[in-house]
Amino acid sequence: MSKTRLKILTAGFLFIASIVFSIFLSSTALANHSWGGYHWARTANPFTVKLGNNVSSVWNPILSTTFNDWSQSTVLDTTIVNGGTKARNCRPTLGRVEVCNAKYGNNGWLGIAQIWASGLHIVQGITKVNDTYFNTATYNTTAWRNLVMCQEVGHTLGLDHQDENFNNSNMGTCMDYTNNPDSNQHPNQHDYDELELIYSHLDLTNTISQTLFPVQGNLDNPTEWGKLVKKQGRVAVFERNFGLGNKLFTFVIYAD
Repeated sequence: MSKTRLKILTAGFLFIASIVFSIFLSSTALANHSWGGYHWARTANPFTVKLGNNVSSVWNPILSTTFNDWSQSTVLDTTIVNGGTKARNCRPTLGRVEVCNAKYGNNGWLGIAQIWASGLHIVQGITKVNDTYFNTATYNTTAWRNLVMCQEVGHTLGLDHQDENFNNSNMGTCMDYTNNPDSNQHPNQHDYDELELIYSHLDLTNTISQTLFPVQGNLDNPTEWGKLVKKQGRVAVFERNFGLGNKLFTFVIYAD
């Protein structure tokens, strides 16, 4: 074989190999911030997750922004409906996410998302934002409100964080923790791509409006959240096991 032909074949092989490697990196890079595969069961895409509005007039435009942001997904929509609970105790409603704000006290947490799961299927959820901290100068900004609301609702859709370092550069997504939320107020394309992966399959059942198990205890009280399964800086996740594959997960972002 001539040297010229060998060089051409070698160059062609390297070119094909680089394409394959690039495709591999692109596909694997997408699948890295699902929360353990937890998702709403449904029999068709796109499907709709109801967000119960239990928030004050101050939070209404923030909830509207979050609704519009997550509805940009190709696999799911969110819609705002009348709240089904009182904001202070914020009890969940089967088959939807209740969103609440109140002065929950100097308990350390800025925002909470909770999901109840049967196996890998989410059946209900709540998002709570704590006005005890959002009424202070540090957090009483549109940027902080958007980041926390967007992120906590994102958890109830099945997403984990993209990044949990408060001090590094922003990634341009509300699923990235930061000390400066100005550029982290909304989802980014990586979040939408991850939702496509999470909901790429269809289920035989539908957990929208499906019955699971009764709520137990005071949901504001950390002693009711179960065991701590992750703690990194101002981020924590708790898991409470009700048995028979039924669990409660609590995602917490703590105030500084």
